[in-house]
Amino acid sequence: MSISIEKISRKSDATPLFSIMIPSWNNLAYLQLCINSIRKHSFYSHEIIVHINEGKDGSLEWIKTQPDISYSYSAENIGVCYALNSCRNLASTEYLLYINDDMYVCPDWDKPLKEAIDLIGHPYFFFSSTAIEIKAQSSCSIEKSYGNSIETFNEAALLKEYKELPMQDWQGATWPPNIVHKDIWDLAGGYSIEFSPGMYSDPDFSMKLWKLGVRTFKGIASSRVYHFGSISVKRVKHNAGYSKFISKWGMTSGTFSKYFLRRGDAFDGPLEQLSIPWSINAKNYFKRVYTALTKK
Repeated sequence: MSISIEKISRKSDATPLFSIMIPSWNNLAYLQLCINSIRKHSFYSHEIIVHINEGKDGSLEWIKTQPDISYSYSAENIGVCYALNSCRNLASTEYLLYINDDMYVCPDWDKPLKEAIDLIGHPYFFFSSTAIEIKAQSSCSIEKSYGNSIETFNEAALLKEYKELPMQDWQGATWPPNIVHKDIWDLAGGYSIEFSPGMYSDPDFSMKLWKLGVRTFKGIASSRVYHFGSISVKRVKHNAGYSKFISKWGMTSGTFSKYFLRRGDAFDGPLEQLSIPWSINAKNYFKRVYTALTKK
């Protein structure tokens, strides 16, 4: 079955700084909360672009009523990778920012990102905001619960406390919200569709940036968002992303995260590849062989 995508481009009077790309799959209430937080808490004006997968929950009808939002739409769920690449075609700014629809941005979240871009002075970077999560998925996020659903969301407490939660800038930017220059995105070819619907597409994109010569993968502590916790991912059938990553790059995503990105370490400047122990290289070799032998 061929994929059919409808695209609608809309422009506002303001000059946008970032193109904010949001894939969404029948997640209207969270999508509305995410977009409202962007409108309310952004320091700069931005272009918002949404891809609606299916839209059976009224999200397509709602997005059509938003005159400041560009969107693409597919009647079937085409996953995150196709959705982001579709959004890219509607983007008009220099900087592409990917955020999930189950995230709520905190006040002035975008200001530290702009400051980091200005400071580095070249396009070979990958920056991430820092997520506040009910249960931290890694050392790159802050563990603090402000509710696990919209119904239990304690917005007032989050807005009162988010600045005071301890965190430092960290190595290994990979997960959204993340931002990259459009030229680097295009050189990398966007998100790889072989990882559709999306699992392991994030480390794959980071690896592609590494191969292009990007060495600044910085998580910015002062740019904060609240993450409700992969609302859509819990509903979708997972792909064999772990094995695909090994087949494609000859190592596990864990090896890449630890010995290349140093994910979660305190940020101390551009990265250099660490020496990989022989035991890890051996494990990766056997995993490559096993993956090749069992691949259907």
